[in-house]
Amino acid sequence: MNPGIQRRRLPADMSGLATLSPLLRRIYATRGVSSLSELDHSLTAMAAPAQMKGIDRAASILAEAVIQRQRLLIVGDFDCDGATSTALGVLALRALGAAHVDFLVPDRFKYGYGLTPEIVAVACERKPDVLITVDNGIASIEGVKAARAAGITVVVTDHHLPGEILPDADAIVNPNQGACDFSSKAAAGVGVIFCVMTVLRKVLRERHWFAETGLKEPNMAQFLDLVALGTVADVVPLDQNNRVFVEQGIRRIRAGNCRPGIRALVQIAGREMSGLTPMDLGFVVGPRLNAAGRLEDMSVGIECLITTSEQRAFDVAKELDSLNQARKQIEQEMKAHAEVLVDEWLTGSGGELPWGLCLYDESWHQGVIGLLASRMKERLHRPVIAFAPADDDAVWLKGSARSIPGLHIRDTLDRVATQRPDILTKFGGHAMAAGMTVAAEHFDEFCRLFDSNVKAALSESDLKALILTDGALAPEELTLETAQMLRLAGPWGQQFPEPVFDGEFLVIQSRVLGGRHLKLVLGLPGHSVVFDAIAFQTEWADGRSLPARVHIVYRPDVNEFRGETRLQLLITHLSPAPVSGE
Repeated sequence: MNPGIQRRRLPADMSGLATLSPLLRRIYATRGVSSLSELDHSLTAMAAPAQMKGIDRAASILAEAVIQRQRLLIVGDFDCDGATSTALGVLALRALGAAHVDFLVPDRFKYGYGLTPEIVAVACERKPDVLITVDNGIASIEGVKAARAAGITVVVTDHHLPGEILPDADAIVNPNQGACDFSSKAAAGVGVIFCVMTVLRKVLRERHWFAETGLKEPNMAQFLDLVALGTVADVVPLDQNNRVFVEQGIRRIRAGNCRPGIRALVQIAGREMSGLTPMDLGFVVGPRLNAAGRLEDMSVGIECLITTSEQRAFDVAKELDSLNQARKQIEQEMKAHAEVLVDEWLTGSGGELPWGLCLYDESWHQGVIGLLASRMKERLHRPVIAFAPADDDAVWLKGSARSIPGLHIRDTLDRVATQRPDILTKFGGHAMAAGMTVAAEHFDEFCRLFDSNVKAALSESDLKALILTDGALAPEELTLETAQMLRLAGPWGQQFPEPVFDGEFLVIQSRVLGGRHLKLVLGLPGHSVVFDAIAFQTEWADGRSLPARVHIVYRPDVNEFRGETRLQLLITHLSPAPVSGE
């Protein structure tokens, strides 16, 4: 699918950014920034945790548990946000003086997601006094009920969108629950538990816990490496508060002030700590942690994050790297199969696909369907749900959904559930991603309802892929200094995208690398200067002849090779330049 290219529109008033360079002014303005204060990424700019509804109650419960030396059990999730949330909760509670802290992550293949009654039964074997959910729990009505019936105090910390009915927990901390004044609704699960631990430290201080025990009061900033990693990996919008989390965390990682496990994962991936970017967290570190939860047990990933041993961290990181390689192979096979299914569908339907596409095969791996849905959504530019069997008999199907701008996927699933409560038994998620369980016997009907609800919410123009760029760079802006400036001008991420530019270039040289990549030397029409450029995994690497003049979408990048630092243009889209007069 060939995307359209559109340049971002500048707002009429950019006076609040007048002191910035023209390039940065236009980049920030088109991302909704209207004043320099919104670019403050210091810790003093962090949203006040005390604004979060339920946080005082949660901190009071946890403070009492710490002081009374009660048994605390954290129940996490099996993705990177869940792993970092769990690790942060365990490490912070131990640093705050909790005597008994343990964690439990449900096996996704046996228990599924969240605090279910079945996982509560497993938790009860550890005899906790207080159970704390991280990155889950807001939809666990029955699980919370089972835990409280067993005499366990329950504190729910989550960030997923709540349903109409909330669990009857002793405390709920979720910025997306009603009447919550916390300004950052986009906080990831790890951001929520960080705020809870920060307020807990304050309550313990007020109760003279540190003075009476002689325990050194921990600096909560030591956990920001985990907050940065979980926030980026969960692809939550980078509002100002999340940018503070990411910027402060990544500064510490670059300086080497991070968990041994994070350092080991970065090193195994072949990245330099000092030059680490948020993109590296999202595409290099995060997937290696996620691989444990996708294929085996996220406890392995959590161990990597909580160990204090450099050697143990490196050993576990190597194990996670191997799991990630296996995940890549599974994903490639599933994607190839899905593309065959789509091609067969197109052939049989006269070239028409459903607006809301559901894909299923009994051989697909439940832990990888989210990645598959994301890949197919990118290719087809429409909401996609990929399904896999949830049990050996395939009586139930697990689905993972990815959406496009304009369709709130969780709300769409809610409408389906309202229309047919018997079809969609479990679901939850965000605007752009969600998970669900569907009875196999109702799968066809679910597909029909999903497609009809998508059609009701979108227009044909929504299904056309569009690349938004920051316009053209002037010849004097195409420099290494510009690339370095832009790298440090973030942090960039979801809904605060890294700048990309577009323009016409002359092809001076080209060669194929590794059979899938294209290495280029490009020139600017009317100028003698030339630029190195590379396009990864491009269709133009299949042997076709490049035109002499191309239109590219690109990102200026800092290329470090054999001790030399040079400007390189990373090409994300390449097409022939329009013929003059078109």
